[in-house]
Order: sequence, then structure tokens, then C-alpha cells
Amino acid sequence: MVQKAKILLVDDRPENLLALEAILSALDQTLVRASSGEEALKALLTDDFAVILLDVQMPGMDGFETAAHIKRRERTRDIPIIFLTAINHGPHHTFRGYAAGAVDYISKPFDPWVLRAKVSVFVDLYMKNCQLREQASLLRLQLEGGQPAAGETKESAGLLAELSARLAAVEEQAEALSKQLDESADAAAVATAAHLERKLTGLRRALDALEPGAGSGAGQVPSQN
Repeated sequence: MVQKAKILLVDDRPENLLALEAILSALDQTLVRASSGEEALKALLTDDFAVILLDVQMPGMDGFETAAHIKRRERTRDIPIIFLTAINHGPHHTFRGYAAGAVDYISKPFDPWVLRAKVSVFVDLYMKNCQLREQASLLRLQLEGGQPAAGETKESAGLLAELSARLAAVEEQAEALSKQLDESADAAAVATAAHLERKLTGLRRALDALEPGAGSGAGQVPSQN
């Protein structure tokens, strides 16, 4: 069973949160509410999120300050943030949003289809990264087991075949996502997709090195950074 991604919705107005939930419910992911910047930071202490939709104007800690705290934390600094604002003070105001670490800046009222499409891209990237970590974990288990004994060769070969098949599925999905991003996407999303492809390439090399007859480098995992 595939685990759903979590999307954090931050807005001090309940009616705005309700509207966001209505728009994003079609994505069939887990939507988490936060009515303030402080509440959002608490949620980020315990849960992992694919993307954050953050209202700019909130009493107390506003969106810019909340984003600054998120980007200072090692655990949360790489989570994409989409700013939502009901006002438009021109390029300077928009630049401040990007400077605070946002990957996008959308003015209200926004097109529900556009917002859902943008959020969907980051959810897809998050899910691909989760799958990649799972493949890497299985690969580490294989490496830590060392060279298999004679009676374990068939079992190890089966594990390698399963890993290769699962990685191939992720590679295919990542390629399709990259093609989608080439058509129209934010620079941050394109960069994240490129990073994912580099990791997939490193993992594929590592799997190939484990195949029988791969040579003396079979026990070494290429860097995936």
C-alpha cells in the first residue's frame, strides 16, 4: 500500500483552509491544517511534508517569518513552499517571497486548476524521492550482507532482480515527470527533478556493480549526491 504524501496548509482564516482542502482533495493526499505560523512549525517538528501552502498575511508570525524559520531548520529546509497572498505590492513584494525561500508566489483569487497542478508536481517529486530512499535502503542491506554463500546465491540474485525491476519503474516515472516539467514548470521543480535523476543514475550504477562478474568494485556504492 502506497503511503500518502502530506501537504501542509497554513492560513489564519478557516474559510481559506476549507477552500484549499476542496481544491486539493482530488489529489487524494493527506491535508494538514495550521492556523498560524507557530502551529505550522509545531507540525513540521514531527511530520514530513511534500509541500507547504503558506499564507503571507497572518497575525503574529507572518508568512515570510514562518518561511525563514522553516528554511533555518535542517529537517525542513528543503520542503517546497508556495506563498499565497491576497495583496500585490508589485515586484518588490514578490521578490521578498522568493528571497524567503518560496518556490512559487500565487496571488488570490487563484485558478484552482493551476494551484492543484503546481502542488501535484511537488507531490510527485516527493513520492519519487521516497521510492528512491526505499531502493537505497534495500541496497544497503544487500551490501551489508557481503558476498552470499553458495546456498544463498539464488536468493541474492532474486533480490537483485527485484531491486532492478523496482528501480526501473521509478526511472520510468522520473523520466515522464521530467518531460512534463520541461514543458512548463518552476525552476526549483526542474532542479529537484534533475537532482532526483542524478540519484537514480548513481543507484543504477550501484546495482550494476552487484551483478555477478561486475568485477572487484562490486562492493562499492557510487556516490548519489
